[in-house]
Amino acid sequence: MDINKIDGTQLKGYVGKILRINLTDETTEEISTYKYVPKYPGGRAIAARIFYDEVPAGTGAFDEGNKIIFMTGASTSTGIPTGGRCVFTGISPNSLPEMYVWSGIGGYFGTNLKFAGYDGFILEGKAKKPTYVLIDDGKVSFLDAEPMWGKLVHASQKYIFDQHGPDTHSVVIGPAGENLCRNASLTTSSDSAAAKSGFGAVFGSKNLKAVAVHGTGDVVPGNIEKLFYLRKTVNEPPYTPNPVIRQEKIGGNSLVFPVDGGFRRGLIACSFGCTMRCNRMIMDTTDAFTGEKINQNEKCVSTYAHNFKYDDGHKIGNNWGTEKNHPSVGQLLSGSYVPDTSDPQWDEINEYYPGDELNYWNADYDRGNLMLHLCNEYGFDKWDIIIWYFTWLSMAKQEGLLDDLDLGMEIDVEDPKFVRYFIEMIVYRKGKYGNIFAEGMARAIRTLGKEKFGDAIYHNRYSRVDGKRLDLPVSIEAAWGHSAHWSGRGYQPMPKAGWVQTALGLMVSSRDAQTVSHVHDTLDNFKKYREDPCHSPELAHAQYITDVYSEIKDSVTSCEWASHDIYWTDMEAQIYSAATGMDFSEEEVFEMGVRSKLLFRAIMMRNFGRDRDMEVNEVFPYLTYPDPWGEVVTWDEWNDLVDLYYKELGWDLKTGWPTRSTWEKYGLKDIADDMEKLGKLPPEGRTEYERTPNPFA
Repeated sequence: MDINKIDGTQLKGYVGKILRINLTDETTEEISTYKYVPKYPGGRAIAARIFYDEVPAGTGAFDEGNKIIFMTGASTSTGIPTGGRCVFTGISPNSLPEMYVWSGIGGYFGTNLKFAGYDGFILEGKAKKPTYVLIDDGKVSFLDAEPMWGKLVHASQKYIFDQHGPDTHSVVIGPAGENLCRNASLTTSSDSAAAKSGFGAVFGSKNLKAVAVHGTGDVVPGNIEKLFYLRKTVNEPPYTPNPVIRQEKIGGNSLVFPVDGGFRRGLIACSFGCTMRCNRMIMDTTDAFTGEKINQNEKCVSTYAHNFKYDDGHKIGNNWGTEKNHPSVGQLLSGSYVPDTSDPQWDEINEYYPGDELNYWNADYDRGNLMLHLCNEYGFDKWDIIIWYFTWLSMAKQEGLLDDLDLGMEIDVEDPKFVRYFIEMIVYRKGKYGNIFAEGMARAIRTLGKEKFGDAIYHNRYSRVDGKRLDLPVSIEAAWGHSAHWSGRGYQPMPKAGWVQTALGLMVSSRDAQTVSHVHDTLDNFKKYREDPCHSPELAHAQYITDVYSEIKDSVTSCEWASHDIYWTDMEAQIYSAATGMDFSEEEVFEMGVRSKLLFRAIMMRNFGRDRDMEVNEVFPYLTYPDPWGEVVTWDEWNDLVDLYYKELGWDLKTGWPTRSTWEKYGLKDIADDMEKLGKLPPEGRTEYERTPNPFA
């Protein structure tokens, strides 16, 4: 069908309005969602179009001109599995340099925003005093947040419940956001958080403590029969009881360790309508402030707070599947996956790659829970705390780099007192070093001196493949001011074919992209490129598919932990069709994803000067340190793969910029015209160019 000829009002799943909220003059405006759909189906796609149209180059993260755009998708609030996921976008204070970034979130906030009458909102300006916004069935109020200012996250959520009733849902910031810590998160119910982008600090810069929503409306999906089908099939939900389990050990794979007396845990879904239970609820832990017994909801990264002596191992079948065995991340985490051992490729998908011996810190269940609870309550990105701040402290301390750094307390990452002291020092910007580290690890390392505090080598990492010591910098910074994640070294190992593919996604992103862009492919394809991944068109194509589906998942919306299913390639199209009531093909939804990715590229080019040299130079250095098997990439290998990837995208090899034909193919002629005026429209079909020499040689 020609989506440009569809009257958006024909589509179910949307409520039809986007709310503009001006904090400066406390005014609102309603914008029709149908101005955008289905060309931009929701979530990241609509947000990117709004940002491109409204936020000029030169805008900084803490400028009043920065806009936080929150968008749901057509599946949100419909009961379609995983449809509760939603997206915040805006200029991130956490990325280096500051760039346009997205951040996904679960919980019930997006669902209730739609029940209140809006598909999304645009936050702009700056409040004159601490404020929170209440959206109640279409009525918007700007309320005094002074009684909440300074409160912890859960106390802030409770204040909103007490004032407006338990059916009012919110996103709030904690003290980290109020104090403009660049790693500050936005938190909603079940401790679901938009954390990687530092948007909590943007809220703080706007004097905005929270947005609360209460709605009594409903959202009817277009195809109830298809909805029921999806509820029975997406992620193959087991529909078995979910009892509370007493466990004597915690962790997974190489991270398993015993806990004195054991602990209780259950599994929960993160958002409305989801059939998956892949988040762990750890029960009867201790409140870091009151000492009372509490329950904590934790995600995949949380286990590393408890123990980080060894990196997690990797099984081929976790990312490269067969028709008989291709589990989703959600199935693996929830324990609902039952493997089919009759698979003729069973041995191949169970090929196991052990993670390194990293020696960051030893097992301590209570200390780990303390670290996690402090992050939850202060509204601070626990990913950065666990994977970067404390690994850096551990490595730098072991190498003697911190001997002259007086933090006011002996640095010991295994001491619960130091854990609390260090996190509170950052959150409240206490003293010289509190202010330095509140700027985020990437900026802190540069302030302290990158050569010594970032690039110095850590000598206590060992391969569990052959026992050899492997060099690793004390800062596991991968790119764009973010730490390593599935980068093959420092945190989470993969075969070379996996980490070079992951690096491609990181290269064209503005943050760690692995929340929606895990490697998904077939084992048969993996065998084609595992020996020489940097010269494989199949690998470049696999990452192109992965990147586009990451845009689709954050637009339709669906969840990375359920998709993309490599043997059910039109699942997202079926989700969108069920929500809207109109049949969209796999190809039409894929085109929406490409368009969203191109909008992101346009923003990065116009607002932040993105080009090939910037991307290649940003990602390459970290890839020169050995993975657990001693593998690295050379400058020419990496650039050869980038060539293949840009060809897949329809981008110019020399500049990394899309050509006019690429823009226009996806209905973005206006952007092509803008790029031509900016001198950023490359010639068509360039196949030869002079490669930039290795600046790191």
